[in-house]
Amino acid sequence: MKKINSKVNIITKKKNLGKREWGKEDLLVLIPKVLSLKLLKIKKNKEGGLQYHRKKNECGYILEGKLKITFQNSKGILTSKILKKGSSFHIPPGVIHQERALTDCLIIEASTPHFNDRVRVEKKFNLPQNKGLPTTSLKEILLK
Repeated sequence: MKKINSKVNIITKKKNLGKREWGKEDLLVLIPKVLSLKLLKIKKNKEGGLQYHRKKNECGYILEGKLKITFQNSKGILTSKILKKGSSFHIPPGVIHQERALTDCLIIEASTPHFNDRVRVEKKFNLPQNKGLPTTSLKEILLK
């Protein structure tokens, strides 16, 4: 049996990642340069930006609510799917996507720990850009 380093934190505390237009984002676990685990609370009728990530690879599991995920399919067309409690999703780097809560949603998200990785693409699809976080440069992406 491997001895546990006394400096390793087995139990972690959640950390609020700041105000979000759409709800709340808490970091539950960060395994440096490997994985981040978050709890997302998205308010009914709120949505994130239409975006893609250059490096971040993410997946999620719907604990509560109904979530509409819009994504660019293999033909380049925006398509939507409705996910409900018990559904899961995977969004690889480069895939254009947007989440919209049809009801209050509670989601567990696991991803690579690339923070601040966002390219907004509403203009590409002639859509108005809603409020929210802007596009970031490659230099601004943080691997924690």
